[in-house]
Amino acid sequence: MRRALPIFVALAGLCAPVAAAHADPVKGASTAGPVRKGASAPARTSAAGPPTVTAADLRFTPGREIRYGSPQRAGLLPDAVAAIAKDAAGYMNPSPTTPLYPGAVVLAARNGVVAEHEAMGYALRYADDKPTELPRDQWIPMRKDTIFDLASMSKLFTTVAAIQQIQRGRIDLNATVATYLPGFAQNGKGAITVRELLTHTSGLRPDLPFYNYSGRAAQEAALFADTPQATPGTAYIYSDLNMITMQFVLEKVTGKTLDALVRDGITGPLGMRDTGYNPPASEKPRIAATEYEHKPDAALDRGLVWGQVHDENSYALGGVAGHAGVFSTAHDIAIFAQMILDGGRYGHARVLSEDSVRLLFTDFNTAFPGNAHGLGFEIGLRWYEDAMASPVTIGHTGYTGTSIVIDPISRSFVILLTNRVHPSRNWGSINPARRAVAHDLARAVPVRPADGRDAWFSQMNDGTTATLTAPMPAGASRLSFHLWYDTEETDTGVLETSPDGKTWTPAPLSLRAGRTAWTVNGAFSGFAGRRWATATATLPAGTTSVRWRYTTDPAYEGRGVYVDGVRARDAAGRLVFDGERPADAARFQPVGWVRSAN
Repeated sequence: MRRALPIFVALAGLCAPVAAAHADPVKGASTAGPVRKGASAPARTSAAGPPTVTAADLRFTPGREIRYGSPQRAGLLPDAVAAIAKDAAGYMNPSPTTPLYPGAVVLAARNGVVAEHEAMGYALRYADDKPTELPRDQWIPMRKDTIFDLASMSKLFTTVAAIQQIQRGRIDLNATVATYLPGFAQNGKGAITVRELLTHTSGLRPDLPFYNYSGRAAQEAALFADTPQATPGTAYIYSDLNMITMQFVLEKVTGKTLDALVRDGITGPLGMRDTGYNPPASEKPRIAATEYEHKPDAALDRGLVWGQVHDENSYALGGVAGHAGVFSTAHDIAIFAQMILDGGRYGHARVLSEDSVRLLFTDFNTAFPGNAHGLGFEIGLRWYEDAMASPVTIGHTGYTGTSIVIDPISRSFVILLTNRVHPSRNWGSINPARRAVAHDLARAVPVRPADGRDAWFSQMNDGTTATLTAPMPAGASRLSFHLWYDTEETDTGVLETSPDGKTWTPAPLSLRAGRTAWTVNGAFSGFAGRRWATATATLPAGTTSVRWRYTTDPAYEGRGVYVDGVRARDAAGRLVFDGERPADAARFQPVGWVRSAN
């Protein structure tokens, strides 16, 4: 067996083209594959555009452990934090005929401080999917420590277990899977690498019916005999088979079962006492019920699934599988998330090296826009990360109704655990709820004014156009202001000038943030490092007004746009307008914009 390369040497030249994705159908994106499911980072100098952030820029926060405290203690805005649980609870109302889920637990934290942790609704409510409600005295209320079937969020534990073996030299990230499982090489799979398993670029189909095979040997043989759906490295196909194959590699290399690897290497050292596979029957009252399974909606006729893994393939694999099977609580997942923000360490337990943690934030799929992926984690997917999305925001979802979003720039994360498949998988997607809680946490992270006590804020609304207009005195020829923006790529801000207040023309802008300078033709959008930039523009002769216009499309949001310190000078350099002076401040005409201290 070849010894693994040092973990960052293994990254060299690894971004191969990958294609089709699955995503939230709200945007009309492709749905190939199953419907499943530290300190502020410095910005890098960029000659081609605004500041950005990469995994190499991240600064971790070793030593922080989860503790409970107020929003203020976490460095968050109380009103926005209060909206998190309120919005999550709102999706338990009929939409339009059924709720999105009968119950949920939500947890939000920043700087290691849990500022919100609430339970709502019911862990058990239905007897079947007609639906028939159980007698009211048999309903089980959701608790903060309710245990959930994480479904595909289990892939994150398989990933960490795999990276631990890469660190130890037992597995090479760039080696072929057949190096460890020779029988896997059949039917065109000989070139598939470990990295391609962990980034869903192996070309394997989404899944196989393991429940049709009796025993591990037959199940493994079915996987080995399967033919890939695409040539390795040429297509992004979200596939449970990737992580099941990773499980088989891990078990072959270590001689241990996956549940033992996760227990000994992750949950045990981190003190995640409520996390593991196949929970004991004694814990059933604490476990959220899932689906009433029957054919043809499900692959098996199991009745009400409660206390056992929901996923049929994981069930067929004995409840311990690389793609699904982990049960956990919001608090335990918070420990896992904080370990990542701490650079692989939590308390005295070192689970991963910092270099290894950076692999979670490194996009290996740069050739495939919309499918950004680190090892195990997805990166910057607005369909559930919403305004928390950035080039280094990572997350994952689970088919049973679970999700996690981790933003290392703001050192924050939000966890939403629901039993959305109880009693039926056909009641709809909970992506709106996932976006809502991420949106609220993003808004809770303050943006402090660049100049004075407040700044103009566009707010965070979908499908709107907000304008901020300022009159310009005669002779004004040079405009300067501070600009902060973090928007969805299809939501656009623009600076415009007008000679009459009716006809508007975009004004080219020069911007600078730290060492980074760039220009735009009036319009700006996307990620700009989440930092203030200084903007300047030459005003055409005869300009009587300037305005900032922010237009958003119907779905998804960024953190928004802020404008501050607006000043205009004439050709001689004299200050003729100062937005920080009370008289000039009163002349702004906001439509949809508000003054905000944060």
